[in-house]
Amino acid sequence: MVAAVSAFSPSECPRLVVKIGSSLLVAEDGTVREDWLATLVADIAERQRAGQKIVLVSSGAIALGARRLGLKGGGRKSLDDAQAAAAAGQIALSQCWAELLGAEGLTAAQILVTLGDLEDRRRYLNAAATLDRLLRLDAIPLINENDSVATEEIRFGDNDRLAARIGQAARADGIILLSNVAGLYTADPKRDDTAELIPSIDTIDDTVAAMAEGASDMGSGGMTAKIQAARIATAAGIPLAIVSGEQNNPLSAFEETGQGTIFAADRAPSARESWMAGRLTATGSVAIDAGAAQALRDGNSLLPAGVTHISGAFDRGDVIDILDEKGTTIARGLAEYDSAAAERIKGRKTGELEAILGYAPRPALVHRNHMVLL
Repeated sequence: MVAAVSAFSPSECPRLVVKIGSSLLVAEDGTVREDWLATLVADIAERQRAGQKIVLVSSGAIALGARRLGLKGGGRKSLDDAQAAAAAGQIALSQCWAELLGAEGLTAAQILVTLGDLEDRRRYLNAAATLDRLLRLDAIPLINENDSVATEEIRFGDNDRLAARIGQAARADGIILLSNVAGLYTADPKRDDTAELIPSIDTIDDTVAAMAEGASDMGSGGMTAKIQAARIATAAGIPLAIVSGEQNNPLSAFEETGQGTIFAADRAPSARESWMAGRLTATGSVAIDAGAAQALRDGNSLLPAGVTHISGAFDRGDVIDILDEKGTTIARGLAEYDSAAAERIKGRKTGELEAILGYAPRPALVHRNHMVLL
């Protein structure tokens, strides 16, 4: 499977999510790089006229707000500073986007989200419905994390993973992460002259993850966050590209040169599988033995007999992670039992469950119809 630049073109990608990193949008003095941004908006307008619907995930609010409020450290010296900077900067950011898009005859529509909005199934569906309606009205949804109310414990923390989750909610056909790096390299190009850009990746394995370790770019997300975003997107059947935005008209440049790293998508899962696979949090987890892990890969449900350990407090219907013997999360699904009952029946055969629980049990701890392999 070879991912191609054409996968992101208007003819093959009806809905595209574009994420803009803060280092591209905000200059060192804390002002918007309006000349560069105007060239990106021109690209967006051209794609809209070609029939492509675009969702923007824009960083930069905290940096802009910090300048307006006179906060040191770019507004990130404390959570209080970041929240205040975001509140002030979001107005400036949305105003700038609205004016530039309006000059091209396009309508901007702002949506601020928190981690909980996309982790909770009902709120996720509400966000998806709003995005769908805006796109069908030819508006340009402008998305950012609601940093003025988010806390360290319940936030995305970077807009790369947010873009991937928004891609799922918007039923996007492609995601482009514009950054100040050209893509994933075999080594850090700032330190190693022999580093080579990897143009296409079919499978995100441990080798790919290791190459992202230690690499970073300006802003809250580094290469590791981008790889995590690629995992979320491709598991949902959405190809993702990491592309340099340093030059003017970055979307046109990507289409012409193909320079960047493109992550090929897996099979398109169901909507619920996509939501589960893309969640960044789980209520609890269960560890399983090698036999159970193979059974899951063969398409079977998770039976209590293969479970070796229960972690966390969860209720029936909660999303839980399923870990193999190495501690790697290999699947995610909806629990058929709460954690207390799961603790009682772990490692036990199906025929023993009724005597243990005192009622006719469900045979699976996680049914295959409510599970997604990762």
